[in-house]
Amino acid sequence: MRERLGAIRGFVFRYKQFSFAAVMAVVGLGLQLAGLGVAAHWILGLSAAILTIPLLLEMVRDLRMGAYGVDILAITAIVTALIMGEYWVGMVIVLMLTGGHALEDFAENRAKREMSALLNNAPHRAHIIRGQKELNVPVSDVKPGDKIVIRPGEVVPVDAQIVDGHAHFDESSLTGESTPEEKGAGAELLSGAVNLDGMITAKALRSAADSQYEQIVKLVRQAAASKAPFVRMADRFAIPFTIVSFAIAAGAWLLSGDSLRFLQVMVVATPCPLILAAPIAIMSGMSRASKAGIIVKNGTALERLAGARSFAFDKTGTLTHGKLRVARVTSYGDFDETAVIGAAAALEKASNHIVASAIVQRAEKMKVKLTKVKHVYEAAGQGLHGTAGGHRIHVGRASFLTEQGIAVPAGAKAQSVKQTSTFVAIGGVLAGIIYFEDEIRSDSKSTIKYLFAHGVQDIFLITGDNEATARTVAQAVGIPVRDVVAQALPIDKLKVVERVANPPVAFVGDGVNDAPVLVAADVGIALGAKGSTAASESADIVIMLDSLGKVVDAHRIARRTFMIARQSILVGIGLSVVLMIVFATGKFPPVLGAAVQEIVDVIVIFNALRAHVAGHRQS
Repeated sequence: MRERLGAIRGFVFRYKQFSFAAVMAVVGLGLQLAGLGVAAHWILGLSAAILTIPLLLEMVRDLRMGAYGVDILAITAIVTALIMGEYWVGMVIVLMLTGGHALEDFAENRAKREMSALLNNAPHRAHIIRGQKELNVPVSDVKPGDKIVIRPGEVVPVDAQIVDGHAHFDESSLTGESTPEEKGAGAELLSGAVNLDGMITAKALRSAADSQYEQIVKLVRQAAASKAPFVRMADRFAIPFTIVSFAIAAGAWLLSGDSLRFLQVMVVATPCPLILAAPIAIMSGMSRASKAGIIVKNGTALERLAGARSFAFDKTGTLTHGKLRVARVTSYGDFDETAVIGAAAALEKASNHIVASAIVQRAEKMKVKLTKVKHVYEAAGQGLHGTAGGHRIHVGRASFLTEQGIAVPAGAKAQSVKQTSTFVAIGGVLAGIIYFEDEIRSDSKSTIKYLFAHGVQDIFLITGDNEATARTVAQAVGIPVRDVVAQALPIDKLKVVERVANPPVAFVGDGVNDAPVLVAADVGIALGAKGSTAASESADIVIMLDSLGKVVDAHRIARRTFMIARQSILVGIGLSVVLMIVFATGKFPPVLGAAVQEIVDVIVIFNALRAHVAGHRQS
């Protein structure tokens, strides 16, 4: 809030400066037309001098902070005009400079509109059920486990799970996905989503502070408060540009012997385009990314992503969905797949283990009737056993079955090391083995193909999974096998990223174990805000929608933003140099140069705003 108020005060101050200059210019024009030229010159001269003081103080403060900008040219032109009695020229330059600054603030506020929309729409109240009553309470009072009511048109106050009812939810401000999603009992809701058309009763999963919306708000505040360091690139142009400007102005004066030539050149050497183009383009690009469901925390991240020459991807939950499914079933003896799946599903249906849901889903797909299981016991991380239909059933690791005295073939044990699997025994005999696979995302291959086609030289797959699985996934998506690093701990991922031969390097991951490498990489990209909060907070860029294709969108937006930023800077410099040469001839009055330069400013600023609009989609 304090930053927001500061930005508003800054804009109001600049607007007042411009308004005062405009009023004084109108008053001066009126006096001039009334034949009171001397009075007009006094009004214009004093007004220009008064308005130059805060501009001069701001320039001195920037110089003390080590920030050398190009405002020195504009202020030099104003002072020169006042000394030489060209009061109208001085006032026009003041109008141009104060108007340009006001326009910069307006453009940045326009570019931030989508990002600030999240802050404005934050949920504040919740309908909570306590006993037989429904209470309207602050969202901060909601605790995990509370039952809440969400009516049509209301914002989901905290992350929750639907208990009763169904409705369509608009999650576009969270994920960038424009199509409303229908959700019913059992479905999870993200705080910040909008209920479009149904009465919902839900159970709160998290407090407001830990919910999705609050995490997004934190990210958006970081993005809105950041200043794009690309501005320094414009300032690096300032030194040679200033030297060239003074050289042309001094040369025109010396060659002609007319001191007015110096002013004529300095008037068109006031490079507002050089000051305004880069930050406006970058804020516009960040806003464009926000509309697409991509939160960019700062301009540095956008710049490095645009120039990234290497990418590294986590496997599980990034290139793959991170959800296991049954790949195949091997049965033994008189048992078949139906018996193996049926026994395993009957035992696993009460378990929360990652393989349990995959087995149960396979049983449902096969329409296997499940037998009721009694006396279920689960050994954490090892397996389960229970009794069904008069038989003892064991489901779990090969070592778990071996400990229970059940024989497991050596070849099966070896295969289980290479591929995730569960062993099933019925009546003390090995009945079968269920093998699992993590399904590769449909957009993984196209994403890798795009990156290789657009300047990325190396792409790595870094995973904690085994070598065989990692190589299989790499081959399927188009990553060279030589660039696969398997069985990697978080520290190993850090070492790989630090040794990349072609920086900058971007790392894409989604889990808690990816948080350290997301910080270490030149650009950390967290995929899917529904995943780890640690990953989201560690990353430079957070993709709200659980879609790898958004990495392509982020890269495309970054490249286009910096192409437009560089283009705007070079256009501003080029037009200013041409105008300096033209006005060095002395054929045009200084006041015309000031007016022409204002037109150049507007052209460059509107060109920079193009970064806010989607460009042509490339393959």
